[in-house]
Amino acid sequence: MSSSSSPFNPWLWQMAWRDSRKSRQRLLLFMSSIMLGIAALVAINSFAINLEKSIDDQAKELLGADLALSTNKPVSPEAQQLIDSIGQERSEERGFASMVFFPKNSGTRLIQVKALQGNFPYFGEVETIPADAFSTFKQGGKKALVDDVLMTQFNIEPGDSVKIGETTFYIIGRILKMPGQSAVSTTVAPTVYIPLNYLDGTGLVQRGSRINYKFYYQLPGTDVEKLAETLEPRLDKEGINSDTVEERKEEIGRTFANMTRFLNLVGFIALLLGCVGVASAIHLYVKEKLASVAVLRCLGAGGWQTFYIFLIQTFLMGFTGALMGALLGSAIQFVLPEILGEFLPVDVAVTIAWAAIGQGVGIGLTMAVLFALLPLLSIRRISPLRTLRASFEEDTSAKDPARWLIYGLIILFVGGFAYLQIRDWRQALGFTVGICVAFLLLTGMGILIMYLVRRFFPVSWSYVWRQSLANLYRPQNQTLILIIAIGLGTFLISTLYVSQNLLLDQVTLSGSGNQPNMVLFDIQTNQKEAVVKLAKDSGIPILQEAPIVTMRLSQINGRTVEAIQKDTSAKIPDWALTREYRVTYRDKLITSEKLQQGQLRKLNSPSDSIFVSVEDRYLERMKLKIGDELVFNVQGSPIKTYVGSTREIDWNRVQTNFLIVFPNGVLEEAPQFHVLVTKVKSSDQSAKFQRELVQAYPNVSAIDLGLILRTIDEILNKVSFVIQFMALFSIITGLIVLSSSVIISKYQRIQESVLLRTLGANSKQIIQISIIEYLFLGALATLSGILLSLISSWLLALFVFEVPFQPVLTPLMVVLVVVTGLTVLIGMLNSRGVLNRPPLEILRTEV
Repeated sequence: MSSSSSPFNPWLWQMAWRDSRKSRQRLLLFMSSIMLGIAALVAINSFAINLEKSIDDQAKELLGADLALSTNKPVSPEAQQLIDSIGQERSEERGFASMVFFPKNSGTRLIQVKALQGNFPYFGEVETIPADAFSTFKQGGKKALVDDVLMTQFNIEPGDSVKIGETTFYIIGRILKMPGQSAVSTTVAPTVYIPLNYLDGTGLVQRGSRINYKFYYQLPGTDVEKLAETLEPRLDKEGINSDTVEERKEEIGRTFANMTRFLNLVGFIALLLGCVGVASAIHLYVKEKLASVAVLRCLGAGGWQTFYIFLIQTFLMGFTGALMGALLGSAIQFVLPEILGEFLPVDVAVTIAWAAIGQGVGIGLTMAVLFALLPLLSIRRISPLRTLRASFEEDTSAKDPARWLIYGLIILFVGGFAYLQIRDWRQALGFTVGICVAFLLLTGMGILIMYLVRRFFPVSWSYVWRQSLANLYRPQNQTLILIIAIGLGTFLISTLYVSQNLLLDQVTLSGSGNQPNMVLFDIQTNQKEAVVKLAKDSGIPILQEAPIVTMRLSQINGRTVEAIQKDTSAKIPDWALTREYRVTYRDKLITSEKLQQGQLRKLNSPSDSIFVSVEDRYLERMKLKIGDELVFNVQGSPIKTYVGSTREIDWNRVQTNFLIVFPNGVLEEAPQFHVLVTKVKSSDQSAKFQRELVQAYPNVSAIDLGLILRTIDEILNKVSFVIQFMALFSIITGLIVLSSSVIISKYQRIQESVLLRTLGANSKQIIQISIIEYLFLGALATLSGILLSLISSWLLALFVFEVPFQPVLTPLMVVLVVVTGLTVLIGMLNSRGVLNRPPLEILRTEV
């Protein structure tokens, strides 16, 4: 290529600048369609960078100590000796689920009790009301600190009391923030802190109580990572987990990295929509510049030179749009901590992230240029004959290998971006294929709609309706671009609504009709009959009861758990080897189970072999098969068993589901506790029964499915708002694409308006034509997105959630009305100047 044809030729840049003088405002407008996509990317990336920095800066506050040890079984003398030997400055915490009772208003709720002793947290501040409540708490006495969410729910104030088990505590303050704890976690499990030395007095530590034991250390001047690595073999032997500042930082970093990557992909979709708008706008812009291109060709400019002139314009405007988007994104990131604050365990310090700005500008500019190249390629084929014959039409749409190269580059760029975000080529490939399929389906819908309108055109309808429908397939129509842009944004939001409702409906279904909706657990054997009587006296039926025996796995097929853990080829998860198993015994299936392999084997005599039934997925994870030998340690007594059958379990059902089920005749004499499954008719009946239960049997806890459902709904709403906030970028981008398309085609619309008035149409009819056209465009685009969301939601329900597909249509109808209304409003606002143009303006232009 000669220097005169090089894109770096100064003459080309001068021509690009001169040619753009009359079109800069319009160029800036349609390039602004990529602005929101860039803003979304820069905002999320900036937030991710600031979050990572805040996690680094507040790393010790995430754990509250240098080292934390935890176990869910009572500490043995050997383990206690190891715990005592690690450091001098140590705090201890015991946590478990329990019912609490507020005497002030007889309120009850299942919460997390945390019995604390020592100076934990060693790092970070505990925020309370009053401010000195935590320091007062550490001075001792029957004092309690109650989570702010819980106190608000039951209208409790400092100075009131709370009864936990058999002991009443004086509430000295409400907890606003604890190091490493997010607002969402307190919504799920609100916490009450009490002094550890009063725990035994509550009477809640009994057989079957599931207690988490934690030990926190402050180890100044110690290499904690090296210490944890040294202690790991001994800790593993005792079933104790360790957690360091670095491990906690990495864990939280991974969690929020996944969240920001997901939100980045949602923002990237908005950028893709904006780029579709760029391609459409450049297409219309090039059509208006055909005469200028033909003149340049007559003056001796080559096809590549004219191509570079308009490519330079696109590059400059793309850079401007990307820069504007980066600035907007940098401003939006200051809002994100408020939106995501409830999910964050740290306070995020927001600063300008130059790396995120550079990345956003680079990605936006590259995508804008790639999409703009598709319509710009036709400039190379424009003939000089256009200056002599205005009606000359050369074939600029013939097969062009360069066009397929651009398509390939776009797909590669999308896939590369997805891989950088997900770091998994399979998922990146799935995202890329999914985006391509969505674009192809929406494109197909647009083409099908235009074909059907043309094919079945209602010739007998009124003039206004016929003209409006004809605009859907006329030259330079906006049907295809709007169905893709607005349809994809609608698809994102609608899929979110439908999927959320599917999950909530499934939980609701499990508690509806005759299904159980309350579970009572931690019932001691000597309390069972009395609790059953209390329930029946309250008009609450006992639908199911199950004994529970705790045990641990000690051998698999003659190999000890310790030996299997050391065998790296075993590929059995550690949690399955070291966990405390809660099993039951019975000789028949329940309604939430389905036999898969083998058969339930009863025990006919004490000398018979013991065959247990296990969950089918547990069998796969443990690399077991029917007939394999399992030895369990039941309170110090080994019991040899064999896998006799597998069961498929519906864990969504409110039933006493267990991984492992023993036959009758084996565990009856083992230490055990009981679970009862009931159904309450109303929240009032539930509250009254729980008050009586917690006062008579404070160690017994109740799980109210109605409360769980409301909690899940609240959390899903918060998550949905975050995702909807990002998906909104796609909808707004689609509307910006609409605005730019209308403004760029305004000259053509003026011509149409003049022609219609010349033929006798009045202003009212022209306004009606525009309203009907945009009503059709908005409705068809939104309906296309909703239809695509129903298909994707059906696939999610079938293959991912494995739940019946029963979509709720009301939110989708709201989306249809709102987005269609916005389309009509924006279309009419941008077209308001068309009717005011006099016919002579067009005639002079034509002359």
